[in-house]
Amino acid sequence: MSDYRILNIDKMKIVTIHTEKIQNIFEELNNSFDGNMTYDLEEYRIEVDSHFAKGTIIGASFNDTISYMQFDMIFLKNVCIDFLKIKSSPVYFAYCSEGNLSHSFGFMGDERKFKTFQTAIVTSKQNQDNVLFFEKEKKTRFTLIIVGTRVGEQNKMNSLNQKVKDIFFGNHTARDFFYIGTYNLKIAEKIEQLNAITQTGIVRNLLKEGILRIILAMEIQQYIDDLGALSKDTNGLSQKEMEEIKELSETIKANPEETFTIKSLSKMAGLSPNKLQEGFKMIHNRTVNDYITHMRVLKAEILIRTSDLNISEIVYCIGFTSRSYFSKIFKQKFNCSPKEYKFNLNPLTITA
Repeated sequence: MSDYRILNIDKMKIVTIHTEKIQNIFEELNNSFDGNMTYDLEEYRIEVDSHFAKGTIIGASFNDTISYMQFDMIFLKNVCIDFLKIKSSPVYFAYCSEGNLSHSFGFMGDERKFKTFQTAIVTSKQNQDNVLFFEKEKKTRFTLIIVGTRVGEQNKMNSLNQKVKDIFFGNHTARDFFYIGTYNLKIAEKIEQLNAITQTGIVRNLLKEGILRIILAMEIQQYIDDLGALSKDTNGLSQKEMEEIKELSETIKANPEETFTIKSLSKMAGLSPNKLQEGFKMIHNRTVNDYITHMRVLKAEILIRTSDLNISEIVYCIGFTSRSYFSKIFKQKFNCSPKEYKFNLNPLTITA
């Protein structure tokens, strides 16, 4: 345990969680944070605006005893959340999208910090607490997926929970386990998709569950790759470099018609062309130029649907110089030409 924590433990706000059931977790968080909790569309939400914390916590529970929580918080004093020992020993998958936080097994255990764009996977013995520490006055956004490991006999063969239990416990059900992954921006992209869902009702729940399962699969795959020393994607990129590449991606996405070049983007981010390409291949599985083209085609599709511009005008607006080239790559993505796409939307509006 760090000297800093020893000296400040009495000054911390300590929140104690006695259960892995999502409803009870939210009730305890709401009481501890003096928040305003609502429940709608099978999703819990806590709005916090107290003397020691501000922000939002949301979460829900799905089949196979899988739950998730998302924290978007600023703590005005040092805070720790103590997940008390639970007989079922769930596996916790935590991904930090902004800021950083620390974990220890019990208050006196070794402190392990995980930072922005890192995953931590944690499980513990039945008599051990899991403690998360948050530094004051630092915005923290992280997603926590909780996978229960208590599986009925009839569900053992095909249960996701059983497979998670086998991977992280094996034959050692009474051990502590902690893993911090290498930096991974692909998971950050999936979490942004999760937060961008606007649908309601059962559609919203199904979409969220689907994306959460993909995130869970990505975190498990990263662990397996790291365990086998197969993951080379992010070894050459620092957290700062990944943040720059993520920011560049958003800039291109917002303004794909701009005349971006490798040279101008490298200068903008302060990265070498090789680092730039490495980052884009890692995040988007595309080269920089392929990503720019992809974003231009997506914007063209939006303009075809929502504007009165004809195809030639759209080609010019999004930064292409060749209509035939644009038509070729549009057809590769949408399986029809831009003209056919526009005609199918409204047969009366087709123009040159």
